[in-house]
Amino acid sequence: MVATEGLSGVVAITVTPFDEDGSVDVPAYERVVGRLAGVHAVTVNGNTSEFYTLSAEECRTAVDVVAGADAMRLCGVGHDLGTAVRLAEYAERRGLDGVMVHQPAHPYLSLDGWVEYHRVIADAVPSLAVVPYVRDARIGGAQIGALAGACDNVVGVKYAVADPVRFACAARDSGIDRLVWVAGLAELSAPGYFAYGATGFTSGLANVVPEMSLRMFELLEAGEDTGGIWGRIRQFEELRAVDGGANNVAVVKEALAQLGVCRRDVRPPGHVLGEVDRAVVREVLATWAA
Repeated sequence: MVATEGLSGVVAITVTPFDEDGSVDVPAYERVVGRLAGVHAVTVNGNTSEFYTLSAEECRTAVDVVAGADAMRLCGVGHDLGTAVRLAEYAERRGLDGVMVHQPAHPYLSLDGWVEYHRVIADAVPSLAVVPYVRDARIGGAQIGALAGACDNVVGVKYAVADPVRFACAARDSGIDRLVWVAGLAELSAPGYFAYGATGFTSGLANVVPEMSLRMFELLEAGEDTGGIWGRIRQFEELRAVDGGANNVAVVKEALAQLGVCRRDVRPPGHVLGEVDRAVVREVLATWAA
């Protein structure tokens, strides 16, 4: 049976730690995954993992690292269709539970082509849960519904268009009870998306303080006020969002470096934080530890 339960919860997106020589630091990666105890799903090779800077071999290494995690295990796949299928098939062979399909990186994406891209991947790995990552506002209920109707293993959607009303429409137009809806813009946006039917959210913050992400989910699931935990998270997440998300990965890695988990290195076109922002991260971590 295709797994779905982990999507209704905290879906952590790992960072990819690098050695001093720039290669993937496997022991540090294992530490990162080991810190995620309690989260409901763990995704490697996501955007917070610097997916578009990773080689095919490095993506497979990440799959190997997460294979033993005690949570739903997903692998981000993408690039050209052949590359996406090969990585999805590797994830299936290694016993993972699902794949998260990155928004196709193509300047002339068609709506029918979006459906076909995902259908080919889903058909290649029938035992895995397939979760499209929707970042294009043009992808609506018609496309999502057509894909889910064609592929039984398309079981959820990571929705990351910054518009809760558009999300509400897409979810309802495709059948809100037909799929698991994951708020793809992390903790700060999760309350708005939960109000319209999301039952899980993605998190880069969980690499650093998984207990805060889990507390946010507990409150959302119970329908309780999230204002207190939201306020504690806000400064960290807003720093990640600066300049169109340019610091998304660097802030998380800086926090992990200050905690002694892994190095702060990120690959171009990302960049490590400057001293001023490093100090902000240090202050936030001190506040959380108080």
